[in-house]
Amino acid sequence: MSVISARMLRRQAVNALALGFASLATLTGLIALVWILGTIVVYGAAALGPHLFTRATPPPGVEGGLLNALLGSLMMTALAVLLGAPIGILAGTHLAESGGRRRGVEIVRFVNDILLSAPSIVIGLFVYEIVVRPSGHFSGVAGAIAMAMVLLPVVVRTTDETLRLVPVSLREAALALGAPTWRMVLFVLYPAARAGMLTGLLLGIARISGETAPLLFTALNNQYLSFDISRPMANMPVVIFQFALSPYPAWQAIAWAGALLMTLFVLLLSLGTRAMLRAGKA
Repeated sequence: MSVISARMLRRQAVNALALGFASLATLTGLIALVWILGTIVVYGAAALGPHLFTRATPPPGVEGGLLNALLGSLMMTALAVLLGAPIGILAGTHLAESGGRRRGVEIVRFVNDILLSAPSIVIGLFVYEIVVRPSGHFSGVAGAIAMAMVLLPVVVRTTDETLRLVPVSLREAALALGAPTWRMVLFVLYPAARAGMLTGLLLGIARISGETAPLLFTALNNQYLSFDISRPMANMPVVIFQFALSPYPAWQAIAWAGALLMTLFVLLLSLGTRAMLRAGKA
């Protein structure tokens, strides 16, 4: 056997071994994913019902639902988007259009990447120190601020990357026609990058919708239906966490139903994101 043939056989063996390990890892991940989703669907579907959307979280031994948690999560998520999205879009626009490759801009991008991968519990502790402790109580506002800080680096990164993908010819054409920079950004770049920017925003909302750790340190929970966002407020992640650890079967059933609702919500956001990406490429 020649040296070349021996090398070819060795490379084919290594390739087959690597391919086998990769396939085994993929299969293991798929099995775990199907197992998790199947468990959520089986136990969550058994607990679904109209009462989840018409009753607040109950005390032990009483039937109830998730109305206060659903409304609390909706209010805090909406406020988090109102706080984080405009700042993230403006910051991402500045990085893409005014920064170039300057050292300061690269440092900002690096810090933003660190925030993007930072544990959410660290952000929760930070907001606890600067908002909750000075005010003397937990609140939905503090929870929304923590969620906005988790959302912010996602929006900054996607806005920056999406705007840099817009062809330079569009910028030059708008500026050559006499349009000021702000008008070029607002009426040329944003429409061209709309699909990517909305995709990043939806991905950020999907991420913050299931964050539990920051809300444990900020919004905490509220057993009753409340629209006062300046006080402790019920939310889906914390209710699921607390009810899942409880010894009461009724609470555990509500936790499974809440987990299924959160999974469906993230699934719908993911489908919407893919649809926007396809529309942007078309």
